[in-house]
Amino acid sequence: MKLVLWDIDHTLIATRGVGRKLFGKAFEEVTGTVMREQATVDGMTEPVIFRETADLHGISSDRAMFEDFARRSADLHRLHAHELRERGHALPGAATALAALAEMEGVVQSVVTGNIRPVAEIKLQVFGLDTHIQFPYGGYGEDHDDRAELVRTAITRTCQATTTPFTEADVLLIGDTPADVAAGRAAGVRVLGVATGRTTSAELDKAGATAVSAGLEDLRPLRALLR
Repeated sequence: MKLVLWDIDHTLIATRGVGRKLFGKAFEEVTGTVMREQATVDGMTEPVIFRETADLHGISSDRAMFEDFARRSADLHRLHAHELRERGHALPGAATALAALAEMEGVVQSVVTGNIRPVAEIKLQVFGLDTHIQFPYGGYGEDHDDRAELVRTAITRTCQATTTPFTEADVLLIGDTPADVAAGRAAGVRVLGVATGRTTSAELDKAGATAVSAGLEDLRPLRALLR
């Protein structure tokens, strides 16, 4: 058995600014302050992005405020799913890669993402990429600030749900940022770095990815890591 854990933003999809827009709307509704700037998002978890964005605006936040934000963010993503569909897109090769892995015997697919779970589900459903993903097995932004802990959470959940004793050697994490690579290395799993976001192949290789691919159209690196 193999467990494949996908990052979402800039690995499987691009929201083309809709994600930032909805973050800003939820931020304003919860804090009463218009979002002038947003903290770094690449590879970060939603609680960290919210807290650091609040700090940029001189706002002292706590877990309760983040949970209010998370609920509103989920509501807004549901309300604006049509806009996400119209402006965003699935990245080239994403659907084919998910389907190809689903056809491989013994491969389980889930996600490790800084998004909260409702938003993760909406983002993949909008682009028809949810069919092969076991969402209950995943690791999400609300689970922990540290991305490596999200990997460990996903492994634990998958082991419990499938009664399969997955080890770190059975797990492959796929992501587009050095933070994804660092999380996988810290959790002791292999990482396929895909240069589908703002990070180059060379930068992903330097960060320590097990293997690097320019995108998901070429499935050979992915298949090789699962053999």
